[in-house]
Amino acid sequence: MAKQTNLHCSFCGKSRDEVKILIAGQEGHICENCVEHAQEIIVQELQKRHEVQTTQYRFNIRKPLEIKEFLDQYVIGQSDAKKILSVAVYNHYKRITQKQQADEVEIEKSNIIMVGETGTGKTLLAKTIAKLLNVPFAIVDATVFTEAGYVGEDVESMLTRLLQVCNYDVAAAEKGIVYIDELDKIARKGDNPSITRDVSGEGVQQGLLKMLEGTEVLVPPQGGRKHPEQKMIKLNTSNILFVCGGAFDGITKIIARRINTNSIGFNVNKNEQEAQRENLLQFVNAQDLKSFGLIPELLGRLPVVTHLDPLDAATLRSILTEPKNSLIKQYSRLFAYEGIELTIEPAVLDFMVQKALEYKLGARGLRTICEHILTDAMFELPGTEVTKLDVTLEYAAQKISKSKLNLLKVA
Repeated sequence: MAKQTNLHCSFCGKSRDEVKILIAGQEGHICENCVEHAQEIIVQELQKRHEVQTTQYRFNIRKPLEIKEFLDQYVIGQSDAKKILSVAVYNHYKRITQKQQADEVEIEKSNIIMVGETGTGKTLLAKTIAKLLNVPFAIVDATVFTEAGYVGEDVESMLTRLLQVCNYDVAAAEKGIVYIDELDKIARKGDNPSITRDVSGEGVQQGLLKMLEGTEVLVPPQGGRKHPEQKMIKLNTSNILFVCGGAFDGITKIIARRINTNSIGFNVNKNEQEAQRENLLQFVNAQDLKSFGLIPELLGRLPVVTHLDPLDAATLRSILTEPKNSLIKQYSRLFAYEGIELTIEPAVLDFMVQKALEYKLGARGLRTICEHILTDAMFELPGTEVTKLDVTLEYAAQKISKSKLNLLKVA
């Protein structure tokens, strides 16, 4: 009996009466507290030794100024959008990493909605931020979603893509970024609630509400309704940042009606008024998006609204040469693989910018024009003894005139 009363933990020395559980070994005992501490030490050591194998995503939180400086290397212009995005993303990940304070002040998510014409850099901004922060990033298209019970995908399938990107690492996916493109395509047809069934519009917006706000969602790991037998994965969306983007074609008319750009009088600054007309998107707010067809409940869960400026000639010229992955650098590298040095005259760059503005395709139009100018050379030169290619204005104009690009010209 005396032996039983003297039992104690061999690690911390606590007696049998001071602990809840005392596990016996061959020559000693261990209490439940020491077991828990040992488990924590094991996990930490394994993570240090197999850091690469455990997860490829390790948070790289940066200050807003650093985020904007990184964005400047890849995206030309859009200063306001970069600043707003940098602050929103920094606050979001700061909210995740900070411990809950005793005063129970709960910081809510700052989901983002970007409004801008096609080819102005909405997707590129979101993709570049995810690259900097080293978090899982998925791009989904809102046009494929339909209301539950109809042909198409459920809104939960966007989280399936996020899981697939991070190889089904749930912990990493719960801190990722989802970019929802073409959000304007699920706007309801008019400002009034729909009388008939709008299976790819208002119903989809309703389905997004809980997910954007933060809830536990059962996600099909192999995608929507094609595999009904699959086991669901539970995912908490409270710490997933949702960035939405769309061209919102026609919203400028709504903005113009609201701000009344047709003011007259002696004190009206005509130049300033003309500049406002050229870029009405800078005045966009939640009320305009509601008038366009987004429901108020959805807008309440997208508190950060920003716009992207239309691309002018100077910006398009910079896009061709300045970013780290600029188009000219990409094509130069392609030719360099074949041992060919590519040189393009400055006049050709101006010619390409002029054509891009004519076709109104944004930055994407520049790549289309580059392809039409350089395709013949990329087809003919590999395997030959040519070591240098000079693209002149005459050469570029000849290639464009032979292409079908002139059919794209906007009157």
